[in-house]
Amino acid sequence: MHLLCACLLWFSLSNGLSADCPGRCSCESMQFVQCYRLMEVPSGIPSTTKSLYISHSKIQHLQLSNFTGLLALEDFILLASGTESVENDTFKTLSTLRTLEFWKNKLRRVPSALPASLEVLKLNENSICALHASDFEGLKKLKVLELKNNLISSLSPSMLPSLISLRSLMVDGNNIESLAGPLSLPHLKYMSVENNKLHLIPGNVFTSLQNLQFLSFSGNFLTKIPTNLPKSLLSLKMERNQLKVVRFRDVRHLENLSRLYLSENFLSSIDGVQLLTNLTTLEVSQNRLQTLPPRLPARLQKLDCSSNFIQKVAAPEFQDLRDLKHLFLDNNVVSVFEAGALQKCSQLSNLALEQNLLLSIPLRLPKTLARLDLKGNAIQNMSERELRDLKLLQVLNLRNNKISALDLKALEGLPRLRHLYLDGNPWNCTCSVLRAREVLKAKGTDVKGGQCAAPAERQGESWMSSKKIVRQCEHHLHQNEKSKENKKKLKLEDSSSSRLSMDDDDDDYEID
Repeated sequence: MHLLCACLLWFSLSNGLSADCPGRCSCESMQFVQCYRLMEVPSGIPSTTKSLYISHSKIQHLQLSNFTGLLALEDFILLASGTESVENDTFKTLSTLRTLEFWKNKLRRVPSALPASLEVLKLNENSICALHASDFEGLKKLKVLELKNNLISSLSPSMLPSLISLRSLMVDGNNIESLAGPLSLPHLKYMSVENNKLHLIPGNVFTSLQNLQFLSFSGNFLTKIPTNLPKSLLSLKMERNQLKVVRFRDVRHLENLSRLYLSENFLSSIDGVQLLTNLTTLEVSQNRLQTLPPRLPARLQKLDCSSNFIQKVAAPEFQDLRDLKHLFLDNNVVSVFEAGALQKCSQLSNLALEQNLLLSIPLRLPKTLARLDLKGNAIQNMSERELRDLKLLQVLNLRNNKISALDLKALEGLPRLRHLYLDGNPWNCTCSVLRAREVLKAKGTDVKGGQCAAPAERQGESWMSSKKIVRQCEHHLHQNEKSKENKKKLKLEDSSSSRLSMDDDDDDYEID
């Protein structure tokens, strides 16, 4: 948004300023004013102004007189202007003000006596240390409150009174160590308390939050998922905490939960997740899993188990996942991948298996795959048998394996292949590889990599672009064609000579 405003400002300034517009400002229709690099809020702002945007200025203090006469103002945004304080009652008389934003300033507290008309208040990236009941008094229309990246140490019901219309509360990146309840925010739908210092969430925090749909406690020090979460939840984020066990029976009442994020914890197993029957997304990357979670919910569409210690992929874990579309198993230690393990995943389009210990491309992968990542394994061959059913495959990543040759039939059997990544393999650049190149070019496939490791005279050259290899192989092909013609000629001569001999014999042994 800020970048857009800056671009609009540059455009307006480059096309001339309105005669009634203050210096270093642009005025559009006398209702939208944008200013930059100011030392104070300018006088002479049109009284009809509805939106005032000031950025990258040096305005240490705001005062009531700055806004006298701006009775039509609906939106005021002050970005990166070093503002430390706001005079009491500065915004009190602005009865039409709906949006107030102070981004990247130095405010130590919430401006006082905010107008009852306010719907959006964003005070991100300031130096606010504490919240007081009087800060939000009378703001019954406030829908969005953002206080990200401040210095707030606690949050309690007494700090947020009267916010009966609040829909979104974001207090990420503070120093919050305690969270008390119950929070009386009956219409709250989105709550984010990421990157704070919470160790415990009291069970009564959510008593009055019966419309909450999106909740994030990522980046804290929590050792368990909070209890008594509202049934209305659709998404729960608990990444980057200190979870060692998840007691799914404590959250089985979350019948509407569709997305659960548990990455970057200390989980060694995930058991019981099938109790969340409507779950469509489960992310458990960067934990300590040695096996895939058993009995996964049948409606799952995305499963991320990357960066764990999983060794084996077998059919039982996936037999009921007919809706699965995205499966991430990269950065594990998978060495066993059962043939047809994913056959029941009839909608799978994205499979990530890079950085494992696979020796070959898994057999009987779902025909629906559009992307297959196998980078950083120990795969030695690419055959038609492994890829022949993947008619919808568009992206194939084989970087950093041990493949030295391409199977022409395998390539011809991938009609939709658009991107092929081959660098980091020990390619043996015989002339047969040129035929693979022609097949790929005919498809319009974008090929990355393909440097020769052998023979010695071609090391470091790209078989996709080297003219030298083309010339040598064309010469070799010409020699082969010439040799074939000579052999054919000799064969014809031998055949003719043989017929003459047979005629002679017939003459000798003519039968009446």
